[in-house]
Amino acid sequence: MEQPQGPFDGLLGDLLKILGGQGGGAPWLESARALAVGVATDGETEANPDPLERIALEQVADVAKRHVAELTGTTEVLDVAITPVTRGVWAQAQLESWRPMVEKVVSAQAEATGASLAQLAGDDSEQGVPPIFGQFAATLGPMLLGLQFGSAAGHLAERALGTYALPLPWPSNAEVLLVPRNIASFAEDWSLPLDEVRLFALTRELAGAAVLGRRSVADKVTELLEAAMRDAMAVQASLIEKMTSSGDPEMLSSMLSDPDALLAELATPGAMASSSSLTAATTVLGAYLDHLATTVARRLTGSHALLVEAWHRHRVTDAKGEQAAGGLFGLDLSAEEVERGQRFIAGVLERQGEDGLAKLLASGNSLPTPAEVDAPGLWLERLALPEIENT
Repeated sequence: MEQPQGPFDGLLGDLLKILGGQGGGAPWLESARALAVGVATDGETEANPDPLERIALEQVADVAKRHVAELTGTTEVLDVAITPVTRGVWAQAQLESWRPMVEKVVSAQAEATGASLAQLAGDDSEQGVPPIFGQFAATLGPMLLGLQFGSAAGHLAERALGTYALPLPWPSNAEVLLVPRNIASFAEDWSLPLDEVRLFALTRELAGAAVLGRRSVADKVTELLEAAMRDAMAVQASLIEKMTSSGDPEMLSSMLSDPDALLAELATPGAMASSSSLTAATTVLGAYLDHLATTVARRLTGSHALLVEAWHRHRVTDAKGEQAAGGLFGLDLSAEEVERGQRFIAGVLERQGEDGLAKLLASGNSLPTPAEVDAPGLWLERLALPEIENT
């Protein structure tokens, strides 16, 4: 005989139908895409980039590629495709680049939540958590992830000049994306020649492809990223458990009625070891990309002094998208970290010049530890040890 349902069971069942029926894909991804595009476009329809933008990028691509290849010692970047895109398209591409990492976190979170609920249910179903709560938890966790990553990608798209707004790996052989609307806005805001800003933005993105396209470097950053994300999401799993483990409909209803308070409980990570290690690596890589782009700008542009200063201010400005994504990944993207990375680059240049900086690309093990970011001399000494060579 079918057990009678409480009034709240029907509501949860209806919510499950909605959350689980979005286009047949992963619920978190469908939610993320919808929110990312909505935030990036502010709900408006975007026109495709002007074909003249592609022509303008092609006109400076060869010279930018040659300089990046010279500075990084890599020729792979010479074959990278360059594509101008809208903010909405960029946001969706960013989500796709995050997808392999996020899916691992979703899977781990689902397993942890399921095990916790199974333990709470116990042998007596009348005293344990109702099954509908477990089903809701398994769906709600990925959905909350989707909302967070979608919001972060959408806000990143509002300011990103190109692919490597965050110094994180993209899929191998990925094309370099430029956002003409944001490049034009940056040039207008700082009264800079558009063609010079276009060259600077393209150079930095090609530098990102050259640096983070190195397999050993990308693998190491991905390893650090996955560890930091697991820690960053642990608090979210705790929140899902809190929402479902009591089996109290009134408590769950109260939490769902205030989504802002709900998302506010998803605290960003603190000074965890995994987060610190990831931040150290990405802080230095981001500063290195800036260094490569500004080096080329000094060689080729007449407004390089103002351009470099404008880019520095852009980087140290607290922006909603960068901070949201940083919190999800366990990254510290504050102005202090930007300047910390710049000091590291300056310290290496002072000691060993461009040859010293090139050692960043030797292998994943060549990326600095948190302590070494503040002591570039120690980093260089470590790399000089025989046992580090060719690893």
